[in-house]
Amino acid sequence: MRHGKKVAHLGRTNTHRKAMLANMASSLIEHKRINTTVAKAKALKQFVEPLVTRSKEDTTHNRRIVFRALRNKYAVTELFRIVSEKVGNRPGGYTRIIKLGNRLGDNADMALIELVDFNEVYETDKPKKKKSRRRVAKKAAPAEVTVEEVTEEAPIADEASAEVAAEAADESASSEEENKAE
Repeated sequence: MRHGKKVAHLGRTNTHRKAMLANMASSLIEHKRINTTVAKAKALKQFVEPLVTRSKEDTTHNRRIVFRALRNKYAVTELFRIVSEKVGNRPGGYTRIIKLGNRLGDNADMALIELVDFNEVYETDKPKKKKSRRRVAKKAAPAEVTVEEVTEEAPIADEASAEVAAEAADESASSEEENKAE
């Protein structure tokens, strides 16, 4: 029977499990997401969520409790400065577990565990930038375009297109001459 056995032992002794979870939690806080097995991710979620809740209120007592669990002052600093600002108004559920499939070597179920507020892919509350609808003003025609330049720049498929291009070049040349005369 499994009555009253809430701790996932993960095939480790008590001290090894606590050290492993502390290291994984520090990595999660530092990198905001890590790849691990599903069982370790679930155990890590139970380990990290109370620490993040503690970090919302920055007191010496809470810092000491979090440091006792993490044993890494850089992770504690990151948790209380950066992570707590992002999750300040969230009531819980600070991590997300995404199943990735099986590992090639031993076919273990793999998962990605990440801090929810640090994933830009799932961010939907940020307002999206509107695309500008301004039109670009037409630029003045280039100085003296000849038929040879038009045909050299882009090959023209048929003769009718060549005649239209030649007429356009003649018109632009005549309009420039009129501008110079004025």
